Amino acid sequence: MSKWTHPQGLAALIAGIYAALSPIWTNNPTDTNKAAYTMIALGVITAALALFDLAMPGRIAFEGLIALMGVLFIVSPWVMSFTATAYRPMAWTAWIVGIVALVAGAADVQMTRSEHGAHGVVTH
Repeated sequence: MSKWTHPQGLAALIAGIYAALSPIWTNNPTDTNKAAYTMIALGVITAALALFDLAMPGRIAFEGLIALMGVLFIVSPWVMSFTATAYRPMAWTAWIVGIVALVAGAADVQMTRSEHGAHGVVTH
């Protein structure tokens, strides 16, 4: 894999940036900012991990963490209690971004493992 070009890392980067910026255009009730803060924090972390993955491709740790962030996005509406009707747009954003990050991270791990053999050892 060459730096800055593999599509899984780019997909995770775009998903993270979208999630971090989503409170700007997603309706969020003003009584609490829990959903917005959750989306911003998870989005920034996902985007940062994706940047590290793009800069240093073939590191299973970053790729696995991106997949983990996808799982955190998926469960965040229930854990942080923003599944009510008023928060539905933010919850759907979290679920969709989570699926994208989970699939991108898992696909990246699988691709790295197949390139470096069953042990996932990088020999650069």
